[in-house]
Amino acid sequence: MLKLKTKWFNKWAKKNAVTDKSLNIAIENLSNNLGSVYLGNGLYKIRTQKAGQGKSGGFRTIVVFRKEDVAIFVYGFAKNEKDNLDMEELRYFKKLAKDLLSLQSKKYLELIKQGVFIQIKVSK
Repeated sequence: MLKLKTKWFNKWAKKNAVTDKSLNIAIENLSNNLGSVYLGNGLYKIRTQKAGQGKSGGFRTIVVFRKEDVAIFVYGFAKNEKDNLDMEELRYFKKLAKDLLSLQSKKYLELIKQGVFIQIKVSK
């Protein structure tokens, strides 16, 4: 499975101490249908923990996901800053998800080389 994050998400994650380890845990939870909400078009909202803290005080992340194929973190926000996506944001992210999931695996690899996506390091 390809595990990716956008450049914007990577910058946000660094600023908010969201590690690749916690992103891997979030992907595992999503794969097992734990703590996630399906928003349509392959788009999910999932709870992601802050380094050294639990999920309840953590973040909500928006992930484009196709089981056993690809997971792309595209957006994140703190639960105390915002309750949910507004309708316009939801429409935008659903369209983005549809577009991203229409790409072939080869194209993802090209976009990684171009710096559009950053690969999430696998936890050990």
